[in-house]
Amino acid sequence: MIGQETLAEFLAGLEAVADCAPYPRVRLDRGGWQSLVARLAGSDWGLMAEWGEPDEIHVALRDESDGEIRIVSHRCVDRRFAAIGTVRPAAIRLERAIRDLWGLEPEGLDDRRPWLDHGRWPVRQPLALRPRDPSPSSFAYPFLTAEGEGLHQIPVGPVHAGVIEPGHFRFHAQGETVVRLEARLGYTHKGIAGLATGRTIGEVARLAGRISGDSTVAYALAFARAVEAATGADVPRRADWLRALMAELERLANHLADIGGICNDAAFAVMLAQMQVLRERILGVNRALFGHRLLMDQVVPGGLVADLPPEGPETIKHLLYGLHKDVERARHLYENTPSLSDRTQGTGILPSALANRFGAGGYVGRASGRGHDARRVPGYPPYEMLDLTVPMLLEGDVNARVMVRFAEAAESLRLINRILLELPDGPVRADLPLRAGEGMAVIESFRGEVLVWVRVDEAGRVVRFHAHDPSWFQWPLLEAAIKGNIVADFPLCNKSFNCSYSGHDQ
Repeated sequence: MIGQETLAEFLAGLEAVADCAPYPRVRLDRGGWQSLVARLAGSDWGLMAEWGEPDEIHVALRDESDGEIRIVSHRCVDRRFAAIGTVRPAAIRLERAIRDLWGLEPEGLDDRRPWLDHGRWPVRQPLALRPRDPSPSSFAYPFLTAEGEGLHQIPVGPVHAGVIEPGHFRFHAQGETVVRLEARLGYTHKGIAGLATGRTIGEVARLAGRISGDSTVAYALAFARAVEAATGADVPRRADWLRALMAELERLANHLADIGGICNDAAFAVMLAQMQVLRERILGVNRALFGHRLLMDQVVPGGLVADLPPEGPETIKHLLYGLHKDVERARHLYENTPSLSDRTQGTGILPSALANRFGAGGYVGRASGRGHDARRVPGYPPYEMLDLTVPMLLEGDVNARVMVRFAEAAESLRLINRILLELPDGPVRADLPLRAGEGMAVIESFRGEVLVWVRVDEAGRVVRFHAHDPSWFQWPLLEAAIKGNIVADFPLCNKSFNCSYSGHDQ
């Protein structure tokens, strides 16, 4: 029966088409790809990412039963491929983007609208073998409709109040109740895949760390580990531990900022002020010890740019001592403020079934009963030695997403202290072997899984590059979670998801 066969069994007997480490990449012909799509309709194989090349489509899949990860490719002889989006809704926008960028046509996909292409690019399908001429004029985007008595539309964005990235939201509402929400994204598309092609590994390392600035460590680490897998590089143990230290500092700062922002949208500005103070302490320590408030350009293929200075451990321990008490105090304040509970409990509920269907990660998934964490599965050093605890709740509302953040902040404080206690000695960087290969890495950012796939040549240049942000699977879930809530609760729900515009649009 469909669903009982493992992913490895389904792909058994197929030879790897490339030296892709550590996850095998195999190629299916047209019939095999169609069979894969059919199996995805009833299997528990998780969709991790889908991307293209000028004449080929790739999908990264994880068998949720055993954690096995595989990359499956299909050569699009006629520039067409059977759409995974016909059986997995999470793939629909991915495949619309693939058509916009590479010109590969997803067969069977009902949604024919462009996704990243707003009709303003100098060429269409810029990554295709033969890019097409630009659109003769900009086009109006056909939003989905809703029918019913007394419905009205509310357009919001793409320009928003304050310092925020652009995105358009189209509401259909009946009075104050949201009947349908549809997002229009792509305004921060930067052509990352094209910019990376042909550049040196060092240049792309800087580029990867700027895909989504609040997750610079996660992206840089994902790219570094993908390159290290492709080239067979050995990373010093101390570098692995210091990378984890930086990743947890990044996670902690973002969770605290999010808690403050959510409370501010619930008219509790004092929590925003307190959380911003705590975040600023972390960023100040980052700047003092590593030279950059957001830790940009510190993680590179082969290790780190620089070691933790001698005063680093004591400086961080002093930070931890104050943060632990302040975070716990903030949690008590949140839990004992009825006006907050009234706004967050029961608001913006994401059902567990939907979170699992879309493979939602991070605090979005964990607040709805999906406890996946890439630090555990597939795992990467040094987390296998840190006894990681992943919080999980079932309510799926704004309050659950806040409480998961509080729990993750406490866990990051514990992990940072443990890392400092067990930090090994030794170098923090090793030379990369000059060899061609492919590699893929999965890293847990504060939002969820960041996936990077890369192909490099013998000269140390990037031939192909793809990065996948967890927000691809979370933006559609925000649209589902707001349905039935009032329009005034959208900022609260939106902030509780805190999807990345830049990471999604790339």
